[in-house]
Amino acid sequence: MRGGVVAGGLIVLMLLSGCVAPTVPRTTVNEEAQIPDGTECNGMVLLCDRTYDDVTFPETHNAFSTHEDGIYYPAANHQTGLLAQWNAGIRAFMIDTHYEVLGDERVETVRLCHGDDDRGFSPCTYGTVNAVTWLSQLNALMQDAPNDVVTLLVENYVQADHLKAVIEQSGLYDLVFYHTMNEPWPTLATMLEDRTPLVVFWEQSADPAHPWVHDFLTHSWTTNFAEENTEDMNCDPLRGDPEQEVYHMNNWLRGPLGLSDPGRGDEANNVDFLVERATECWIQHGKRPTFIAVDWWEDGDVVAASVAINALESPN
Repeated sequence: MRGGVVAGGLIVLMLLSGCVAPTVPRTTVNEEAQIPDGTECNGMVLLCDRTYDDVTFPETHNAFSTHEDGIYYPAANHQTGLLAQWNAGIRAFMIDTHYEVLGDERVETVRLCHGDDDRGFSPCTYGTVNAVTWLSQLNALMQDAPNDVVTLLVENYVQADHLKAVIEQSGLYDLVFYHTMNEPWPTLATMLEDRTPLVVFWEQSADPAHPWVHDFLTHSWTTNFAEENTEDMNCDPLRGDPEQEVYHMNNWLRGPLGLSDPGRGDEANNVDFLVERATECWIQHGKRPTFIAVDWWEDGDVVAASVAINALESPN
């Protein structure tokens, strides 16, 4: 399908308590936000004036599920954790929230674990990361990078109030941007100026009591995931509303038993391949992918690919 039409040299050149909802959601009110000339938003000056949906963010699938965090293959999706991902330029993170033990539904037992609860026991059996600790680290990193917009996509298996509580305890809640359905997304500069640089999605229906977290299947859409080969990857919508501007270009391969394949990260995350596929999606849907989501992010270079896509004014 692809022949490496983007030269590697080009890449170098173009190198996110209550149960009652707020009466006035914190949508953008400062459409004329200004930041100093020459400021880099998410690492590039030109992105400051781009709307959120017109930026491509590198994203890690199951960002917490790493060897460094004590979660090992086959449950792992990466070798290194949040700090290494952040320092490399990752600014969008998929996480899964569970209770450490099924039936013990307390805020104190909310953890980041990889899997679902269908087997009758918590997937935290395979490894666990303290949710507040991980999110607090993300908050600290965001405080040190005040010109970056960040996204969380949560596969949530805990009560909405408990998810909110861990977000609050981590200090992230006051940074959350509220998006109103079918309203234009603001520019990165506006989000930064309004001090709402964090967008949170979850994989469940909208909850009127929690407008701060957005149903990603109504506010966005996603391509297929975990194909057997890169040739099988396409840009067709799998889930969500393809009329929405925000979308995830999922880009990881499955190996034995349908699990993430750690042996082909270089192939899936090859820069030329990612740029060419993202360009094809851009042509097909009239806009660049909002997220390029990968496993084994250390292989290949999803960040360089995102920079290259962001440097383009058109897919041609």
